[in-house]
Amino acid sequence: MLRPSPAPAPALRSVLAALGSPTAVREPRTPALRAAQGPLSPEHPLPVHVLGVAGAPGLAPRTRLSGWRFLIRNGDRAIAAADTMLTPDGWAFSHFFEGPYVSATERALLQAEALPITYQPRLLSVPELYMLTLWLHAGPEADGTTVAPAAADLMVPLAPAPPGIAAHRPYQVSDLLPVLSTRLAPPPLLGSPAPA
Repeated sequence: MLRPSPAPAPALRSVLAALGSPTAVREPRTPALRAAQGPLSPEHPLPVHVLGVAGAPGLAPRTRLSGWRFLIRNGDRAIAAADTMLTPDGWAFSHFFEGPYVSATERALLQAEALPITYQPRLLSVPELYMLTLWLHAGPEADGTTVAPAAADLMVPLAPAPPGIAAHRPYQVSDLLPVLSTRLAPPPLLGSPAPA
């Protein structure tokens, strides 16, 4: 079961304004929005966090809130997404996009709805691995800005996932984060001893 946190009102307003703007919807990268018939509605607001690469060994990885993402629904399915970002003046529309992560997010949200525990859905981006996961935070009352995954949280990698990581399979944080940390670790310098 999911209990999403509400998006900041200015973020939603900026997406609604962009949907009403012919120039924003007609960006070259969003043919689905240009071709859509009928009303478009922003749904499923998700806070987007970015996993921090740098950190002291042995400490839990930290994340930072980078924006809010809304799935843009046309009829019975999501056809695109809209990202917002925090600016010095508050939340503002960033861009529309489409591609495999839109349908993968929708699929992962449907899977998560069937879970017996209540989670707060978020997205966790790992840019260095070209990876996006649905982060199911076990604290459903949180405000969406928590900076570190909790032990009871689940991560569901979205398709396409990096090689060796199964897409749409729920992972315990304690199982997935060490794999990500290993892949994100800088390679050893030439001539340095091998790790024990």
